[in-house]
Amino acid sequence: MLSIALQTLRVRWAAFVGTFLALTLGAAMIAAMGLEIGATLGLPERAPQRFAAAPVVVAALDPEWDPARHDPGSRSLIQARGISAELAAEVGALGRTVPVRSFYAQLPGGSDDQVGHGWSTVEFAPYQLAAGRPPQTDTEIVVPDGAAAPGERLTVFTAGGPRDYTVAGVTAPADFESAVFFTDAEAARLSPRVEALVAYGAPEAVRQAVGGDAEVLTGDRRGVLDPSYNADREAIDNTQTLLPITAVVAGFVSIFLVASTFAFAVAQRRREIALLRTVGATPRQVRRMVLTEAFAVGLASAVAGCALGLAVAPALAGWMVDLGLAPSWFTVEFSTGPAVWVPLLIAFCMGLGVALAGVWAASRRAGDVRPIEALRDAAVDSRTMTTGRWLYGLMALAFGLVTIGWVAVVNPGMVMVPTRYIGVLMFPILAFALLAPVVVKPIARLITWPLGRLGGAAGMLVRESALTAVRRTAATAAPVLLTVGLSISLLGAAATIDRAKDSGRRNQVTADYVVTPDGTAGVNEAVTERLRAVPGVDVVAALPTMVYARDDARLADYEALTVDPAALASTLTLPVDEGNPADLRDDTIIVNDDWGVGVGETVEVFMADGTTVPLRVAAVLNTTSGSNDVAYLSTKFAGTAKYAFSGLARRVYVSVRDGADPAAVRSALDSATAGLGARAIPAEDWLGEESSENSETTSLGMLLVLGIAIVFCFIAIVNTLVMATSDRLRDLAILRLAGATPPQVLRVFAAESLLVVGVGVLLAVGASAVNLAGLRLALGQLVGATPVTVPWGTVALITVVSAGLAVLGAVVPVRLAFRSRAVELAGVRE
Repeated sequence: MLSIALQTLRVRWAAFVGTFLALTLGAAMIAAMGLEIGATLGLPERAPQRFAAAPVVVAALDPEWDPARHDPGSRSLIQARGISAELAAEVGALGRTVPVRSFYAQLPGGSDDQVGHGWSTVEFAPYQLAAGRPPQTDTEIVVPDGAAAPGERLTVFTAGGPRDYTVAGVTAPADFESAVFFTDAEAARLSPRVEALVAYGAPEAVRQAVGGDAEVLTGDRRGVLDPSYNADREAIDNTQTLLPITAVVAGFVSIFLVASTFAFAVAQRRREIALLRTVGATPRQVRRMVLTEAFAVGLASAVAGCALGLAVAPALAGWMVDLGLAPSWFTVEFSTGPAVWVPLLIAFCMGLGVALAGVWAASRRAGDVRPIEALRDAAVDSRTMTTGRWLYGLMALAFGLVTIGWVAVVNPGMVMVPTRYIGVLMFPILAFALLAPVVVKPIARLITWPLGRLGGAAGMLVRESALTAVRRTAATAAPVLLTVGLSISLLGAAATIDRAKDSGRRNQVTADYVVTPDGTAGVNEAVTERLRAVPGVDVVAALPTMVYARDDARLADYEALTVDPAALASTLTLPVDEGNPADLRDDTIIVNDDWGVGVGETVEVFMADGTTVPLRVAAVLNTTSGSNDVAYLSTKFAGTAKYAFSGLARRVYVSVRDGADPAAVRSALDSATAGLGARAIPAEDWLGEESSENSETTSLGMLLVLGIAIVFCFIAIVNTLVMATSDRLRDLAILRLAGATPPQVLRVFAAESLLVVGVGVLLAVGASAVNLAGLRLALGQLVGATPVTVPWGTVALITVVSAGLAVLGAVVPVRLAFRSRAVELAGVRE
């Protein structure tokens, strides 16, 4: 049977083109996604920049801190505390030291990541004066090139508020950061936290003095403190979050479609296999022949797929960069390292494995073909569902329903984590695809009911073809089901979750106005103080900090907001499980139920500035509310924000008290924020802006996830329809002999392809309805009743493109058959 299999591949190579193409594309998708993920494992090699001339750097680094699991700009307890005075004194005893401070300092029109440093740090960084002189008094600064000329007065925005300085000098451009330099005394006033210490003592002596209190950096290791290193890590963390989701969807689509295509290809050869059985081939020999063919095709396509993946991966990386989903330097480079050969090996093994696994069930069915079937002349499917397909379909459906129900009832917060929830959406789609032959007939009858009422030969042919060849209809509808089902489920889930988050914010924010940054990185303290001075308002500044508490043997970190307890109730409605937020005082704390403590308990809280405070729990918030705030402190701890974050508030909530003049309040808010890098907007307008920004970010991520999968689905639609149409030359011959003109035949096949699309769309709607119903139940527990939102315009466009490709996949082979006279030859042979 080995020789027969190889001869079959050589003589009937055209029959295997569709299968080869599907396997090649599937392996290419897996290879490309693997290469993308491999490319995220390493950061670009950069020589030390900011500390290029520093002999030894003592830095407060936490090797266990993962930025991907925390908000941007947050710090671990080790990083927040920085270099202590005691440690600085011990290192200083070994030689000269220079304390390093980095803090928020932004010039008008400057980027929001602009930083401030003390002037003494220039000596070990590649900064050079282009004009002027160093700052000599606390009212002088040195600015980047192009910001101003020496002698000019400039306003600098800091966490404490704007302050005017005189420009003493200008530095030449530096490509790794934009910095404003102050005197060392002014830098210490603006930033009490010492980020690092440059030491000029002997490296080994410094290491002995430091011990385990900090990390001693020399050589290229000094680059971890460069702004580019942190930016690279943050950017690549975002990419690493998105790529696994894309890989899961791409892998699911490619594996299912490849297996479906292979099974359909074997089913098309049923009569040919029956002839082999007639001449004496045993079922075992038939199965071995089919598996050998699959192995040969899978081997060739796996190699081709890996090569194609290598070619496509750089273009895919460029697309991600263009969309802003990956840093500008992100690319896939060819090498002999594990980041390249491991993904290729996985893609090769999966490509070959999918070929063999996809044909295994089909080979067993092929071995069961009876010799008498070689004499059958009907295209009616006698058995559309095998035992295995029933089993896998029902298992997928049961698992999908149970998982969706479990998420909706027990763990609704899971819907807010795309990396975990997208996998749940796959199972109903898979189940509907596997069980499609069961419902193809009723769906086809429903869609073609008008054709039966109108009468006519063409309508009757389209209707009866779909009803008799159920297996073919289900196989050709599968790519459409996946394309439209993924579009509705993923895009609908993203849009509905965004709407739920918007609803959650609306329920939580009761303030009348929200003060947001205006061209700055946050709202500074001066703005907050001026807002509090406005008569007739309550003000809550959302000033983020970090708090740390013991959780068994480890120290858990939580983000917290310092707020004015007296104004909290009038501006925010917190999702309280127990307790009363009104009990928040200087000696109490509001926590999230992740803390595992109850109201009235006292917890030892480690603050970002190094202090330790016992605080009593005043209230416990519900984590399933969709709120990201896990703790609330009084404004007594606002000073810790400069250690944990930048010291800037993300926004300030303002409520107008009863009896106050709204117009006067609005005018006062505008005056209080004018020229301070902030603006006051009505809460409703702010909620709309927040929703729009979140939707745009989510849409870009879903565009990548769906884009790759849908491109493959589009190709699979054409491939499957071409395979199905090319196998029906005898049908074409009969139609021509019956007197049908070429345009009439083309219309019949085009109508059949549109019917297949209709079947696939209805199945996709059914699977997506299950997914979105479960999502709505989960969101109902999180934020209350949330209507399902689906971007029907995008879904309609994807459906129209799918229908157009399906028509092309059916009509083009027919047109080519007419030109090659294959129809007449098929009629003669039969």
